[in-house]
Amino acid sequence: MPRNKNSISGQFTSVNKIELVNSGKEYFDLLLLLINNARESIHAQYYIFKDDATGIMIAEALKAAAKRNVQVHLLVDGYASQSLSRSFVHQLKTSGIHFRYFEPLFRSRHFYFGRRMHQKVFVADTRYSLVGGINVADRYNDINGENAWLDFSLYAEGEISKELCILCWKTWNEYPHNMGITPCEQHVIKFSIPEESKAEVRMSRNDWVRRKNEISKTYIDMLLYARSHVTILCSYFLPGRHIRKQIRNAVKRGVVIRVIAAGRSDVMLAKNAERWLYDWLLRNGIEMYEYQENILHGKLAVCDDDFTTIGSYNINDISAYASIELNLDVRNYAFTQMTTKKLDNIINKKCKRITFESHIKSKNFLKQFIRWLSYQFIRMVFFLFTFYFKHDH
Repeated sequence: MPRNKNSISGQFTSVNKIELVNSGKEYFDLLLLLINNARESIHAQYYIFKDDATGIMIAEALKAAAKRNVQVHLLVDGYASQSLSRSFVHQLKTSGIHFRYFEPLFRSRHFYFGRRMHQKVFVADTRYSLVGGINVADRYNDINGENAWLDFSLYAEGEISKELCILCWKTWNEYPHNMGITPCEQHVIKFSIPEESKAEVRMSRNDWVRRKNEISKTYIDMLLYARSHVTILCSYFLPGRHIRKQIRNAVKRGVVIRVIAAGRSDVMLAKNAERWLYDWLLRNGIEMYEYQENILHGKLAVCDDDFTTIGSYNINDISAYASIELNLDVRNYAFTQMTTKKLDNIINKKCKRITFESHIKSKNFLKQFIRWLSYQFIRMVFFLFTFYFKHDH
């Protein structure tokens, strides 16, 4: 899945070593290691970068890298990271870090008009990279006795990191027509990955301004060509009509579809809208699970025995049409089996199964009205997808 390796836009790179990384200490320990070991260049692009304890920790490591003459470029979203203090940003710039905001068409302290840079990507020395849903903030870290929100990133060493480096340069420079060869492309790098460790990895993007709809197509292809099962973990699961049609058709073919959604959510409006859709999902044979341990923020899926996609993309119309999103698609049996076991463990130990019977019992007129109202409001927001009132997340 998909049957045609190159069915989206670019070919799968084949010389890569990969690892699934959990949010929390595991992710930030690795991020610090990559920053501290960087010798030439760092690109870090995040939707949310906070000047809390975690953000300060990463910022200090980036400053130290810049002091070692590493070329550090830090790009953060102009909407989600606008709460950064002026003094914090000033210190980044004076330390030698190339810093800027990804700017919308127009923004103020209270509202925003334009697409979001929702991707989370880090590349060091054109060799090592991290792509996923994890931002730089305390809530994604194990800190002050609090467990991190559930999320994941894919660590990669190899050819895909060079492609990500090129993408970071283009994003940083706002995709100029006459950019020419990027510094990443000037490097001739030979990656030595043992044959037994190699994995095929492809970069997929969504960006409506540049007519990129690759991640959406990946999910459609998964549902279209799945033979046995698809498991989706998604923090804000609000599939549009086309995805719902493919889900229903897949179930009719005998494909088992499981969805792990948030039990507790940082955006209750979205959670209520999701629960309005539960009627349709359960009626059509989808297995629904709600994560109970903490806030679920991850975005990944596995299909059959050999395909995984992971990144910043949520299955909803904001990710599909209003944001710059980045996923990595993996074709590898061992990695997919390992990821599937991790998802099985989450379902068996940390989730509550939502059956049609239990969902019926949870409903009453007031709850259903609130869910319906939330769903209609979310649909209106999707229609006006480039406008957002400022909030904390």
